[in-house]
Amino acid sequence: MADRGLPQQPGPGVTAASADFYARLAPHRGEMVAFCYRMVGSVHDAEDLTQDTYLRAWRARDQYDDARASLRTWLYRIATNVCLTALTDRGRRPLPSGLVAPRDALAPFAIDAEITWLQPLPDTMVAVDPSSTAVEHSGLRLAFVAALQHLSARQRGALILREVLGYSAAEAAEILGISVAAVNSSLQRARARMKASELRRELIAEPSPAEQRAWVDRYMIAFARADVDALKRLLTDDVVMEMPPLLNWFSGTDNYGRFMHWVFEANGTDWHLVPVAANGQPAFAAYNRVGPNYRLHTLQVLTVTACGISRNSVFQDDAIFSSFGLAPSIDPPSQTRGGPRFG
Repeated sequence: MADRGLPQQPGPGVTAASADFYARLAPHRGEMVAFCYRMVGSVHDAEDLTQDTYLRAWRARDQYDDARASLRTWLYRIATNVCLTALTDRGRRPLPSGLVAPRDALAPFAIDAEITWLQPLPDTMVAVDPSSTAVEHSGLRLAFVAALQHLSARQRGALILREVLGYSAAEAAEILGISVAAVNSSLQRARARMKASELRRELIAEPSPAEQRAWVDRYMIAFARADVDALKRLLTDDVVMEMPPLLNWFSGTDNYGRFMHWVFEANGTDWHLVPVAANGQPAFAAYNRVGPNYRLHTLQVLTVTACGISRNSVFQDDAIFSSFGLAPSIDPPSQTRGGPRFG
């Protein structure tokens, strides 16, 4: 995304000190996007808020004192203020499973046009690195970010700064501009709310990346073959499927299988799948054959455990497709016979 207002390259009139400051800002952009996304639950808003953060930092560069705080901490304080201000007039962004009761797998689709849903975040925007605290992938999980949406703005900030980013209570207080006691109180309330509502961070033991990839590859093969029985064998007993912007969601392998039978009956059995990654989780774009080409149908984000796939969050939204750079349609691959089709 191009920087609006912040120069792409320091111009001829920029001092060496300003050019150095610009260079020091650049490496933190990914984690600022991740932080803003956790706070507001929107990819596009996170980009805009990060841009606002960088613009404010650039304009205030002469006021920065590295004897008082690191540049990273200073940026987090600016980003936090930007996000808290934005959240004063923006509603939460939930997922259906945290908002309404489950429905029958074949219940009529229902949409509430007043709800603005949580968006998935492309890994490419934040350079997810499992060894990095700043963009540590379990703190970007869809379930965790959805849980954050049920907290107040200050509680979100305290929880993210303390438990995801690892700041001390004193550092979080400095970033949030409140007392240490207020940070601890907000954190305590946030933890209680997450636990009481069962909207808490998933603390499951994840399989290794290679094991996750194996689960997902098997799922994609079964999907491309429209093999519902094979899909069901890859799911946990309590698997959840949700499909924003639809209110419909359900759980259990039998419901999952009933719904997938309907999907293949309604949309055909000729699919092309493109692997992607979102929120530090494996995902894929599903294209179904419509006429001579394959048309983009859904983006599906999978949660993988040691026992199988426990959640499939399915999105069908043009804005989300655009953020992942997905083409609305693709030509048939050159080799289309004798097996599943992958991008």
